[in-house]
Amino acid sequence: MPVPLARALSKLGRSSRAEAVALVRAGRVTVNGRAVRDPLRPVSPERDRIHVDGERARRAEWRMILLNKTRGTVTTRRDPEGRPTVFDLLGDHGRGLIAVGRLDMATTGLLLLTTDTRLANWLTDPSSAIIRRYVVTVRGALGDDAAARMVDGIGDLRAHAVHVRKRSARETHLVIELAEGRNREIRRLCEAVGHEAIALKRVAFGGLALGDLAPGAWREVSRAEMRRAFGESAGPGGVDRIS
Repeated sequence: MPVPLARALSKLGRSSRAEAVALVRAGRVTVNGRAVRDPLRPVSPERDRIHVDGERARRAEWRMILLNKTRGTVTTRRDPEGRPTVFDLLGDHGRGLIAVGRLDMATTGLLLLTTDTRLANWLTDPSSAIIRRYVVTVRGALGDDAAARMVDGIGDLRAHAVHVRKRSARETHLVIELAEGRNREIRRLCEAVGHEAIALKRVAFGGLALGDLAPGAWREVSRAEMRRAFGESAGPGGVDRIS
């Protein structure tokens, strides 16, 4: 089935959708030997010969990487402000990968990257309701009533679960679980109950855990591990598509 050229490049793992649009508009992409500058040009990745800078764009080998993102890195391939990115941590090993969702610059911990765009979409789709677990430190003593409000929901924000691990007048240590990854949702939830989140680390995504992986380090995740981690919650188009 034909798809827009930029989307085809993204599905082939050649680049993100935004990067693909830029490549096409710069005249660096040819389809069946002819330069194309329209990112919306319909193509068939299975039948058409698509080249970027003279190199055939082929479907990338299936890969899933689990990275321990460091504080101060942004979840993008290139940053116009020159800030370090998660792909700087991966070096050449990041070729063809896209991030599965995002962590903001100040958040550390588990970040998945893959060549499988369909699987990435399923993992981040709110309807999949995959639990993300975070270890959070907030300023001040966050009470049980505030934790309950975060679970009950505040506006469009809602935690799946909140557990208080340690509390003092100075700060409170929490484990917060989310069923979807809205932008800065935990920080906004904490602010809504009157507390500033001063440290935020994702330690689990579904059945995958960060474990003792060092900051900035990464490891490969196999298909078998993905099935074990997400198989019970996988629906059509999810982990069932891993072969």
